[in-house]
Amino acid sequence: MSAVTWFWLVMALVAGLLLWLLGPVLTPFLAGALLAYLGDPLVDRLERLGRGRWRLGRAGAVALLFVLLTIALALALLLLVPMLERQVVRLLESLPGWLAWLQETALPWLGARLGIELDGSDLPDLAALAKENWQGAGGVAAGMASGLTRSGMAVISFLINLVLIPVVAFYLMRDWDLVVARVHALLPRSSAPTVVRLARESDQVLGAFFRGQLLVMLSLAVIYSVGLAVLGVDLALLIGIVAGLVSFVPYLGTFVGVAMAVAASVFQFGELWHLVAVLAVFGAGQLLEGMVLQPWLIGDRIGLHPVAVIFAVMAGGQLFGFTGVLLALPVAAVLMVLLRYALERYRASAAYRQEDAPRVILGPAAGGPGEPPASA
Repeated sequence: MSAVTWFWLVMALVAGLLLWLLGPVLTPFLAGALLAYLGDPLVDRLERLGRGRWRLGRAGAVALLFVLLTIALALALLLLVPMLERQVVRLLESLPGWLAWLQETALPWLGARLGIELDGSDLPDLAALAKENWQGAGGVAAGMASGLTRSGMAVISFLINLVLIPVVAFYLMRDWDLVVARVHALLPRSSAPTVVRLARESDQVLGAFFRGQLLVMLSLAVIYSVGLAVLGVDLALLIGIVAGLVSFVPYLGTFVGVAMAVAASVFQFGELWHLVAVLAVFGAGQLLEGMVLQPWLIGDRIGLHPVAVIFAVMAGGQLFGFTGVLLALPVAAVLMVLLRYALERYRASAAYRQEDAPRVILGPAAGGPGEPPASA
């Protein structure tokens, strides 16, 4: 291998080692870098629009974007948090009835069909424990505060991470073009064109994934929530948001959403047509995702098979914990770009075309009995 190849291999090993050693510290920096990456195109647009009218520089465009995002986030929290809290309280209030149904109806039926004895005697205690802990905490905000105040270091760490994320995002957004230019200047001149090409392809893949997948998740959350709310399901918003958020793993959002919605519908209505209607809502969501949302918002630029997505998330979590989960899909997308480049180089090489390999002719034309075959 060439010196350049060894250089990049060593750099990859060093980066992996640092990621493993500094994983717990990197979370706010990775989150800030992700926000900066997602916000850079918006900052560029605001900068171009404001340059002629309001003489808005790069820092002003970043500040304006932060103000707009803060307002949008505050409105979303003011609207969604009280609604979600009410639905979680309703879920915990109905949990004893759900678990009683499991203990008295579902488990005996399942045990009779499977020929085994299923013990559900601990299910009512589980419901009482969950309800007691929730009421003792006094709601979502009080529960978070109670958990954080148990340790002073946990509070300090949480606050530092919370402050670091927007700070890192602001400075990276402001200096994004400068950082890219300096990284480009450090590249070896002989391999710079190839690295720039791969970086652009990786940027297209990552941009399509992050921005497109985020919009797909939000769209599915709205579709599922509205559809279940029309059916009269009490936990429609909670189920829709959960199903939409986990839909970045293929089929997981549908599986989780259908399981939760079917359980809620059975306990709330107990009628067959509600189950059919719930399945119709998620079926319509899947059709819209496959035929409209995915092609329109993401397209075919990612090229990650669903099995590869699931494996990447599990492998990242196993190797690097929560940091690995955050990095799993971006790293997998970049690796797909590199693998496509390696495959392209292999197909262009003599090893694939076998232009220099000797061809052996066997049969009568190779000579008489006892004579070695002639080569052409």
